[in-house]
Amino acid sequence: MNTQLFDFAVKLPRAKSSSHRHRSTRPDRNQVDDGFLCKHCNMYVSSAAFLSGVQNRNHCPYCLWSRHMDLYAAGDRLSACKSPMKPIGLTTKATNKKYGTGRGELMLIHLCTDCESLSINRIAADDDPQTFFAIFNSAMSLDVLIQRRLEVEDIRLLGEAEREMVRVQLFGQGKSLAETLFSGITATTSVNSKI
Repeated sequence: MNTQLFDFAVKLPRAKSSSHRHRSTRPDRNQVDDGFLCKHCNMYVSSAAFLSGVQNRNHCPYCLWSRHMDLYAAGDRLSACKSPMKPIGLTTKATNKKYGTGRGELMLIHLCTDCESLSINRIAADDDPQTFFAIFNSAMSLDVLIQRRLEVEDIRLLGEAEREMVRVQLFGQGKSLAETLFSGITATTSVNSKI
């Protein structure tokens, strides 16, 4: 009887050769949209990397508020706080280049509304540039204690001296829509005042 079972097992069809790779039915991380609702403005935020251009979406592209999710490194999601984080200013990423240290891409500075932790976050491709510029302008009137904390943590807050650089990085070499509209209103006002 045992030999019959053995014979049966031997006659089972063989598995496909290793040249036929098994394709996973699990979707790729870039295809999964595990979005979230913003804790500040209640808008739905997609986490799809093809929209944002970043792997770890951590802030709302509309109001730029974040949530205190990471503890040690971007994407670790180890923080127990989970409180909303307010965008308080802009900085630039410090880069170590072959021929010296420079400043790179614009980064958002967030302050946790509960534990007052500071974090720096990359800008995503779908973030609203007008909101960024508004945060840049409001950072000029930050509390002195917060400014000192930024200095202690070696976070360089961008100010009036970097206005043109921020404008160019957000809107490109041309004028922003707001600047174009404002210059049109100013031109119309000056023409009407001459009449």
